[in-house]
Amino acid sequence: MCGIAGVYSPDAVPDLAAGLAMVGALAHRGPDGSGCYRDERVLLGHTRLAIVDTGGGAQPLCNEDGTVWVAFNGEIFNHVELAAELAAHGHVFRTRSDTEVIVHAWEQWGSGCFARFNGQWAIALWDRPAGALVLSRDRLGVRPLYWTRAGARVLFASEVKALFTDPDVPRGFDAAGICDVLSLWAPLAPRTVFDGVHQLPPGCWARLDEHGMHVEEWWSPDFPDRGTEPDQDLHENIDRLRQAVTDATGLRFARSDVPVGAYLSGGIDSAVTASVIAGMSGVDLHTFSLRFADAEFDEGPHQERIARRLGTVHESVTVTADQIGEVFPDVVRHAETVLLRTAPAPMYLLSQLVHGAGYKVVVTGEGADEVLAGYDIFREARVRDFVARDPGSPARATALGLLYPWMVRNPAAAPAFAQAFFGQGHDPADPARSHRPRWRSTAVLQSMLTADVAAQAVTSVAGTDEVAARLAARGAGWDPLAQAQWLEMTTLLPGYILAAQGDRMLMAHSVEGRFPFLDHRVVEAAARIPARQKMLGLHEKHVLKQAFADLVPDEIRDRPKQPYRAPDASSFFGGGAGWFADLLDEAALRRVGVFRPEVVAALVAKCRRSGGRGLSNTDNMRMVAVASAQLLATELLDAPYRAPAPPEPLVVHDLVGAGTSERI
Repeated sequence: MCGIAGVYSPDAVPDLAAGLAMVGALAHRGPDGSGCYRDERVLLGHTRLAIVDTGGGAQPLCNEDGTVWVAFNGEIFNHVELAAELAAHGHVFRTRSDTEVIVHAWEQWGSGCFARFNGQWAIALWDRPAGALVLSRDRLGVRPLYWTRAGARVLFASEVKALFTDPDVPRGFDAAGICDVLSLWAPLAPRTVFDGVHQLPPGCWARLDEHGMHVEEWWSPDFPDRGTEPDQDLHENIDRLRQAVTDATGLRFARSDVPVGAYLSGGIDSAVTASVIAGMSGVDLHTFSLRFADAEFDEGPHQERIARRLGTVHESVTVTADQIGEVFPDVVRHAETVLLRTAPAPMYLLSQLVHGAGYKVVVTGEGADEVLAGYDIFREARVRDFVARDPGSPARATALGLLYPWMVRNPAAAPAFAQAFFGQGHDPADPARSHRPRWRSTAVLQSMLTADVAAQAVTSVAGTDEVAARLAARGAGWDPLAQAQWLEMTTLLPGYILAAQGDRMLMAHSVEGRFPFLDHRVVEAAARIPARQKMLGLHEKHVLKQAFADLVPDEIRDRPKQPYRAPDASSFFGGGAGWFADLLDEAALRRVGVFRPEVVAALVAKCRRSGGRGLSNTDNMRMVAVASAQLLATELLDAPYRAPAPPEPLVVHDLVGAGTSERI
């Protein structure tokens, strides 16, 4: 795991000092060393978190004759098999690193190499003879990649803060990107919340040359049409899924030259991955968990039960609301987006625990809910379809009480609210109907925007309709559950779960996350399974639970799904958020110009009366959105980001200046 940055400059030699500043901004992603390549048109920079071939995999790295160079963030887990195949084609390797496999794979297969990779990556590759800079991002967007223009130059980096080290890059909010967050929970790629800053969408690659930039999608989640799923036999699907998940987990644990730990959340997904690892011969597994001082959010007893069963060395961190408030500025600086929840903050503290224990890599259960239908939004959609078929049926109404057994404020206890929520605007012909209620309820937050921002923005209707149109174009014949999964896998998963709550919180403390359920073989195998086997009635992830019934205790396997949540607004009204009052006063709000000061003042007063507790879901999101936007402006937009020096040792390959040099 690493950080990458660079410049494509068609009419002037890239500035080396500016490139090294970009590299320095990513030091937290790769503290084990850094490197830079420069020629007349391109600069590639890299910071390294040494995990595979720790002695020989320094980057940027080139082929035998120095005509193809690469800077790479991530892992190619099948690099051993690909290296053997490429060697058979005559390619000569100098290292054992997965990075060198990318160089030779590009030489051998061109852009077809990406489909051969099993991994998580953001790649910048300079094909010097072709005069082409190639950017590529993995299938599901595990690793980030941003780019922007500064005059004739194109700058790219793993994080936006590296782009903002360049004084020629404008710094401001993008109104449409903010509105995306305030409806979809995340910017809709290629948009971001920053004006002029774009993200390469997941499953896409770009070619940048003298003719401009061309972006092409090479992979997207896909499902068979409803009723045509090729894998119908439940028992065969159970065996097939178990083999795929087991192989993906083993690959992600074994392909490392440093120790690998695992997260235990208390749910079935991380229990499965940790159990598979613990069952591998000779493994002494170290597990890590996140706990909460507030019992409403805590899953500690379940985590400890799994750890005891597996015999792992187990550590946990217990998080308070005050701690969340204290670290929230750091969280926003790393997340680089407007947030609606404080949930990334505890994950930031968990990766800090992992780093402190001496681990650079953890395996997690992330992705199982999207791939195998574990979220409440899938269950809600099924209930909504069920109710719509006979709205007056008393039997339909009782289904609402089955959805949220874990929730203190269960909506089924308020029948009028529940009826309104589950009956609103239900259109059976709308492929995005599963997500419309979430989008509408979140879009209420847009009423807080200033007139200027609202006037500039693409409305939430336009943004959500854009997503729905993409789905209709490719998945009109899919099962409704598959349509809902596609929406989750292409919006919230890459834009929030894997970004603000995943990569950014892990890499803030130089920790790499690995996600077996996002192995493309698992994703594609799950897509072939009929919806009734993934969700049996309202029983989520049925096929996964059957596949690992012998490894996961019944009390974990059969417990109701409890989504990961954290204290929200209450985190800002205790003793930890000393920054809060100054950033949310009228002058500060007017300076940033995103939210209306009078509306925010009323919201803050309401929160103060209760200490931020007992608020509605909407008010919690409002408060977090305002706080994160104000912090984001302060942390990243008010002045050029001042980067630390690149991590040592620093190796510079300068074809324009003095050649290769090394500083240790």
